[in-house]
Amino acid sequence: MSPAADTEARRAARPRADALRNRERIVTAAREMFVESGPEAPLDEVARRAGVGNATLYRNFPDRSSLVHEVVLSVLGRTAERAEEAGAEEADPFTALSRFTHAAADERVAALCPLLSGDFDKDHPDLVAQRDRLEGAVKALVDRAHEAGRLRADVAMGDLMMMLSQLTRPLPGVACLDIDRFTHRHLQLFLDGLEAPARSELPGSAVTLEDLRYSP
Repeated sequence: MSPAADTEARRAARPRADALRNRERIVTAAREMFVESGPEAPLDEVARRAGVGNATLYRNFPDRSSLVHEVVLSVLGRTAERAEEAGAEEADPFTALSRFTHAAADERVAALCPLLSGDFDKDHPDLVAQRDRLEGAVKALVDRAHEAGRLRADVAMGDLMMMLSQLTRPLPGVACLDIDRFTHRHLQLFLDGLEAPARSELPGSAVTLEDLRYSP
């Protein structure tokens, strides 16, 4: 193949910019819909919110499972980046943990709920890699805050992730979908309760990631 033909072939194989933008819009819209309605959100509504036709959605994601997979992968990666940035840029361990918590809310971390579903392939290699990256980054934040005496000792990483998920999605069966104006306020109240010294004794035991991953 001549150099000119090779260049043309590579150009043809490269996704066009508008196609990449459409794909990103679909993933962003699906991420929002999964927070609001769960992974069974209507795909027609995802396409409408993304501003694309159904044909475009199905050309990028031929079935629901492929779209759920891509959304979870995207949220894992973006949230891991926020954790790594907070750890690298904040000198105070609790400030780093707080910064990550608010940033994770903006990344719609509640869209990761399919990872806890029994019918979702949570052991796919690329998901495992990003999940391990996120867990490692958040664990580093939690461990650092514990070691500095800034995070109460009876709280574990699972407590943080569970409450973060619960506080960033609408209550089921209500019309209050626009919760963004409340989310960061309530997250700050939650974070105030995590800071050491503890003002109370928590019942039960700290929640681990294993508790979340294997709970019925």
